[in-house]
Amino acid sequence: MKVAIYGYAFQEGDMVYIKELFEELQGVGASVFLEESFGAQVSRSVPEYEFGKFSQNSGLDSSFDMFVSFGGDGTMLRAVTYVQDLGIPIVGVNTGRLGFLSTFKKEDVRKVVTEFSAGHYTVEERTLVEVDTDSGLSQFGNLNFALNEITVSRKDTTSMITVETWLDDEYLTSYWADGLIVSTPTGSTGYSLSCGGPVIAPSAKSLVLTPIAPHNLNARPLVIADDTQIRLKVSGREKTHLVSLDSRIADIPNGKEIRIKKSDFTVKMIEYKSESFLKTLRNKLLWGEDKRN
Repeated sequence: MKVAIYGYAFQEGDMVYIKELFEELQGVGASVFLEESFGAQVSRSVPEYEFGKFSQNSGLDSSFDMFVSFGGDGTMLRAVTYVQDLGIPIVGVNTGRLGFLSTFKKEDVRKVVTEFSAGHYTVEERTLVEVDTDSGLSQFGNLNFALNEITVSRKDTTSMITVETWLDDEYLTSYWADGLIVSTPTGSTGYSLSCGGPVIAPSAKSLVLTPIAPHNLNARPLVIADDTQIRLKVSGREKTHLVSLDSRIADIPNGKEIRIKKSDFTVKMIEYKSESFLKTLRNKLLWGEDKRN
């Protein structure tokens, strides 16, 4: 078995769980590779372990069996920029707070290996969205995709912006709001949910448009087919506005049009039978906590 491990915000208190993960991987004879910055930190604490290294531009290929993200949901989103279209299945160990994407508790880190080895999992294809390269946003380079959402929003102002929206080149509406979120089913439990969007099952072939604090009070989140071509024109009082792809941000000029569509590739996420999406919903959103349930 060949395993890649990535971490972003390293906490010394998490080292005990990293050691447990290493021990389980050694027990199954796995070849282990760490992202080079993360590996440099880990090697200072556990010099007895040997591992290879990888970076965003080299060291990873489709021969890897698993990519382990060690951190919170933000770390998982960064992990996707390493995996890209290689098809390496990803799983997250949660050392953060909520953990919708990083579903495994760090205390259960050994199960990442034992349940994978036992075959107690499925691999789920997750849709991504991307900014069309013809939109001229060169700041993102080849990382022009997002697992959770693409968002346009205001910058350096408290004034609303206007987001004119077309779906498959048919005019939909103009949102007067702080911004607009184009979310995947995976991202439906993130920023979109905070703005009143629906929870969508990860396997659904849908996207959702969720306005951020809209002033037109009848504006509501809209679920659309995931093969819809989306065109947005952002305008307001400032010279520039913001566009974000998950955690990556760039400026867009006032009046700029961008095109958003479903990516041609998907991200494979490992769903363990003990950590299903429905179980995550119950645990993270406290569904069922009502005593009448």
